[in-house]
Amino acid sequence: MSTESAPGAEYAPEAPAGWARWRARLARRVLPRSLLGRMLLIGFIPLLATQAISLELFYGNYLQIVSRRLSSDMATTISMTLDMLERYPSPADRKWILEDAGHRAGLVMTLHEGESLERRGSNHVLGPIDEDLARDLQASVRWPTFVDWKKARRRVVILVQTPIGVLQVVALRKRLDVAPVWLFVAWASGSALLLFLIAALFMRNQVRAIRRLARAAELFGLGRDTVPIVPEGAQEIRKAAVAFNRMRDRINRFVEQRTTVLAGVSHDLRTPLTRLRLSLAMFPRTGMVRAEDLQPDIADMIGDIVEMEHMIEGYLSFARGEGAETPTVIRVEDLFEESVAALRRVGAQACIGFVNPPDLSITGRSNALRRVLNNVVENARHYATRIELSAERGRKQVFVYIDDNGCGVEEARRESVFRAFESDKEGGTGLGLAIARDIIHAHGGHIGLEAGPLGGARVRIELPA
Repeated sequence: MSTESAPGAEYAPEAPAGWARWRARLARRVLPRSLLGRMLLIGFIPLLATQAISLELFYGNYLQIVSRRLSSDMATTISMTLDMLERYPSPADRKWILEDAGHRAGLVMTLHEGESLERRGSNHVLGPIDEDLARDLQASVRWPTFVDWKKARRRVVILVQTPIGVLQVVALRKRLDVAPVWLFVAWASGSALLLFLIAALFMRNQVRAIRRLARAAELFGLGRDTVPIVPEGAQEIRKAAVAFNRMRDRINRFVEQRTTVLAGVSHDLRTPLTRLRLSLAMFPRTGMVRAEDLQPDIADMIGDIVEMEHMIEGYLSFARGEGAETPTVIRVEDLFEESVAALRRVGAQACIGFVNPPDLSITGRSNALRRVLNNVVENARHYATRIELSAERGRKQVFVYIDDNGCGVEEARRESVFRAFESDKEGGTGLGLAIARDIIHAHGGHIGLEAGPLGGARVRIELPA
């Protein structure tokens, strides 16, 4: 048995996924993006549908039934009058019939002898009353008729062609029309709008609590710590605010504990350092002990001391990277000028490429961001002879670039170099880039490595604008 599938069978599962993506894209374009807009839409569509159904049920049934009954009564009165005029053809009888029928029915009836109708049917108006009256007249009266709804403002004129002339019947419009259609539509629309506004006010209060929670979470994620959120709104929103406050406290405690641990590690390293220095100070310089015999041990101990001092400084820098410094507004060009001046003092070739716009600024911890820039350029100085700093503004973030003309970094190592203690430099602790990444992440940004335009590596830093 062949196991080959039919042509195009492998593409069959893609159709539902593509259709789902198309529906999701269409929904994103049509539906409001904000929660308030979607909640209002959810409330407005059923309200609109309810009003439409009510309009159809009331206007389509009740008003049509009343309109048919009123039209049938009017057509019956005119038909009976015509029958009496035909039975009693004398002028005196006709005059009496028209006056008596008009008086009893509340109509004005006039017979224009010798005239003929110029139009037939009806000039239509909004609603079913014109169609109902025209249909009832056609069923009750044997002769042609014309119904004029527009000749008088509050009256309707009915013309009937008889063998002796045209019978004109003038009736008040309220005899045939229960209520104007626009009045009912206005009432339905007005009530729907009023209910919609009331619902919008209540929904806005609920959404305000969600926006406040989202804003606090965003600021906390950017490192701009805020006061605890006051729980308000619906029960679910209150629970989310309480959970956020607890999470905030846990993260702050974690950072404090981490700083304390790092400080303790550095303190523990200082103890053997002091002991080693004391031992060196107590070594005899003269006497029976030959100094040359102690020189290898002394050199090893001094090397240990230097290495431990580097470790201590690295730990302290790592601990200070997430301190409680207050965020301020910092000009990017000022940071660049400080770093370039420091590099030139040690003989490195450094320059500022571009800063677009020239007054580009960011909000963050100034000392921490200076430490990031110093760590990155100091790391680049050991592998390159030229360093260039540049920055530009994106849509919602600021991009900072540090380019060098060194040997670059292999693509496989571009992530691992940011790990702690990852260093291929002799005597290095491997904490410089790790500290830089922690500080950038604490500011809500991102740091990464890529190929640079100068032939070496490019460090790309993204910070919120």
